[in-house]
Amino acid sequence: MKVLAVAGSLRRASINAAFCRALVQLGPGRVIASEHPGRLPLFNPDLEAEPPAAVGDWRAAVQAADVLLLASPEYAHGISGVMKNALDWLVSFEGFVDKPVALVNTSPRAHHAYESLQEVLRTMNARLLRQSSISLPLLGGCVTETAMVADASVRAAMQGLLRTLDAELTGMADVGPSVQW
Repeated sequence: MKVLAVAGSLRRASINAAFCRALVQLGPGRVIASEHPGRLPLFNPDLEAEPPAAVGDWRAAVQAADVLLLASPEYAHGISGVMKNALDWLVSFEGFVDKPVALVNTSPRAHHAYESLQEVLRTMNARLLRQSSISLPLLGGCVTETAMVADASVRAAMQGLLRTLDAELTGMADVGPSVQW
């Protein structure tokens, strides 16, 4: 299983980006943290016929992944612009249709964006992996990848997430959610 972990923030100290990097440490060879969203130009439908190279790279990374794991912050009760822009570039991309996607919410305050992201992904015909979509309230506590990997309960939750992703992708969906704090 190849997981493409995508953070919806450009902030250097982003908890979501730290989560993605920590997941890479816990799932070496299986999890790849994507830095594509920060390199993408603003979405412009006029460029669809000949998309910029960064868009081609992003789409190739999405195509090669078995599953996308999206960890995005909430800005003004909405999806971050970085995440929305990355998804906009996938709207007309056939390689995204029925792509398995899991969502990670690292802040209990970010429910508006989490719900909006689900709606956008349903509209785009993604296959939402409900049992692998988790809320893991890290804000105010574990905010770096080093702290996440070092904290036994957070590490266990992340390892549970990887097991649940494996199970959900192989059709063993009765394993239950990996964690809901």
